Amino acid sequence: MTTSKVLPALPLLAPLVAAGTIASPAAAATVSVTIPRINVAEYHRPYVVGWLEPIAGGPARTVFVWYDVKKAGREPGTKWLADLRTWWRKGGRSMQLPADGVSGATRAPGTYQVALPSNLPAGQYVFKVEAARETGGRELVSVPVTVPVKKGGSASGSAELGAVTIR
Repeated sequence: MTTSKVLPALPLLAPLVAAGTIASPAAAATVSVTIPRINVAEYHRPYVVGWLEPIAGGPARTVFVWYDVKKAGREPGTKWLADLRTWWRKGGRSMQLPADGVSGATRAPGTYQVALPSNLPAGQYVFKVEAARETGGRELVSVPVTVPVKKGGSASGSAELGAVTIR
């Protein structure tokens, strides 16, 4: 029985990639979401969700859902996801949560980076971010985006959300 050694192709292809003969994979686009610090007597972290909708119509694709994943008992954290009304109507109510790679805990004020899915078909979309906070308000921010992303976009909320930027 003879065995053959397979050499890694990467070193052989490196000169071709550098010369532009073979295209290297594009860096994944990211979304930057800012949750502002709100000075109130009783602050609760917001539930925040981000999703993509094709402009031409079609199903929404949830990219992330930040909610109280550890809350259990009589009122699990998923009970309050319906307060994210726009997303809930677009498909949130039919999701099985927690969803692997999508669900996460609520976030403290700050700026967070989330990668857009790498397997999106080319086309025009609207990236939407919605936030709702107990004893607080609700807010929805929309940013148009074309895939593949060559030029980003941004929009800003006025209370519950800060800047939402796609790069």
